[in-house]
Formats: sequence, structure tokens, C-alpha cells
Amino acid sequence: MTPAKQLRFWLIGLGLFILALWLLADMLLPFVVGLAIAYLLDPAVDRLEAARLPRWLGTTLVLLGFVLVMVLMALLLLPLVQGQISHLLEVLPNYATLVKERLIPALNRIIHRLPAADVERLRAAAGAYAGEVAGLVGRIVTHILSGGLALFDIVTLMFITPVVAFYMMRDWDLMVGKVDSWLPRQHAETVREQAREVNVTLSGFVRGQATVCVVLGVFYALALSAAGLDFGLVIGLLAGLLSFIPYVGTLFGFVASTGLALLQFDEFWRIAIVVGIFLFGQAVEGNVLTPKLVGDKVGLHAVWVMFALLAGGSLFGFVGVLLAVPVAAVIGVLTRFALRQYLSSPYYRGTEAER
Repeated sequence: MTPAKQLRFWLIGLGLFILALWLLADMLLPFVVGLAIAYLLDPAVDRLEAARLPRWLGTTLVLLGFVLVMVLMALLLLPLVQGQISHLLEVLPNYATLVKERLIPALNRIIHRLPAADVERLRAAAGAYAGEVAGLVGRIVTHILSGGLALFDIVTLMFITPVVAFYMMRDWDLMVGKVDSWLPRQHAETVREQAREVNVTLSGFVRGQATVCVVLGVFYALALSAAGLDFGLVIGLLAGLLSFIPYVGTLFGFVASTGLALLQFDEFWRIAIVVGIFLFGQAVEGNVLTPKLVGDKVGLHAVWVMFALLAGGSLFGFVGVLLAVPVAAVIGVLTRFALRQYLSSPYYRGTEAER
């Protein structure tokens, strides 16, 4: 078979796979979540198997431990979060009054200093851009929810996901071996090499970034609560969770906490403490946590990750968000491989390289 026919065969297969993924996106959520859990926990099962524990027993112990940790975290955090949400509903009218008393007069003073024509242009531009941004965010969020969480409620996830994760972890090595036996023989080693690079990239980013999220979430939640900020626990945990998208978590936490601090505190030094918490957290993340836990060799740029998450959510809903980083890792590895091939080919070196 010629290289052109091989390429056409694999491109057709890739197209059919993407089509199937798009058609089945509404029912894939428990399976994708189970696969993600199996991928994250498989190294722990491998260590237990290396210690001469049967694979099925190691899988059971690791999965039970993971579920136990999740349940304990939910039992600890849900009452606290519920209390802060109840408090928010109580003080929301007061915050609305403070915004009307402090923010609107300041904006009016700024607006009165501008020419009338500039004010009209600003209002028109702000209205147009606000409508476009709100519409885009609304469509993405609606698509994410309707494409996954709205159809598979928490009960379905609780029953199906653990079963999928268990069988995936138990049979992980068998599945990898079976897929390896399907590889075209003349390109098998090249495919294995790219697969290993994808695994290094993906595991380095996902496991490292997840650890960064946990550390930042705990730090922000404790620090903001200690600073006396209302809803500091919820804002800190959300900022840590959103830190999986580079810079988004810190930006959200900074804006939300600083805005609340301006409404809640009259002393400037208390507002400065809240601002300092996020400046310190960003400095630690950029100079310590990310270099140590994620590293700079995973090959996933922050902008590429943000684009992949938004594109995945827009195209495939919540399932697309879960698949975005793995797909981004695969595309990144294949792109670097294609670039290396190009740089060593006559297309780059010119006709003299053939002589």
C-alpha cells in the first residue's frame, strides 16, 4: 500500500471517529469521566501490582480509596459552602445598596467629565460588546450543560462512572497491548514513540496542574477566610478549581475578592491584604508550583490549553471540556513530530539536500 493510500485510510478513520464522538456526545459523559479517573489512578495500581498484589485487588483498593476521599471532601465542604451561599442571599441586598451608593456616583463623575459624543459612543460600544460576550458565554454554558450534565444527573454518574473506572484500571495493560497489536507493522515503533510522548505530556500536565489547583484552592480559601472576607472559602475554592485553565482562576479570584473587599471593608489595609493574597499566590504559582509540579517541558502552552477547553466546550459540551486537554496534547505532539519531519526533509532544506 502506498503512503498516500495509508494516509487516506487513517484520515477517513479519524473522520469517522470524530463523527461518532459528535453523535454520541450526549451519552459519553460517565465513560469519559471513568476513563479519566482510570488514567489518573493507573500508576497507583501499577505500584500495587509490582508489590505482588493481584491486579483486581489493587484496582479495588485504589478506587475505594479515591471514592472515600471524594466523599469525605464533600461531607466537609458542602456544609461550609451551603452556609456561605445562605449568607450571600442574606447580604445581597446590602451589597446592591453599597454598589448604588459608591460605584454609580463615581461612574457618574467620570462620565460628566467626558464630551457627550464620547459618552454616547462608549455606551453604544459597551452595549454591543456586552451583548456579544454575554451571548457567547451563555451559548457555551448552555451547550455544556445540555450536552452532558443536564442529561446525566449525579445519580447516573455515581453508578456508571465507578464501574467504568474499575474495568478500565483492571484491564488497562491488556487494552494497551491489544491496541499495540493493531498498529501497522512498518510504522509501529514511530507510533509507539509518539504515544509515549503524548503520555508524558498529558500525565505531566494533568497530574501536575491538578496538584497546583488543590494547593492554590486550599491556600486561597484559608487565606481569604483568615482575612475576614465574606465568602472567602467559596471564592478561594472556585479560584483553585478554575486554575486548571491557566490564569483564569487567579483572575476570577482577584476580581471577585477585591470587589467584595471594596464593598465589605472601609480600611484600606484590609483591602490591601486581600490583593496581596492573590499577588502572593500568583507569584508562588508562577515561580514555584508550576515549574516544580508541571514543568516547562510538557509542551502545552497556556493559550493553547484555553483555546482547547473553549473549543471543546463549544463543540461537544461538557464531554468536550473533559476531552480538550488530551486532544490538545495529541495535536501538540503530532504537530511537533510533523515539524521535525519537515525540518529534515527536502521541502525545508531545498534540492541541494538531495545531492
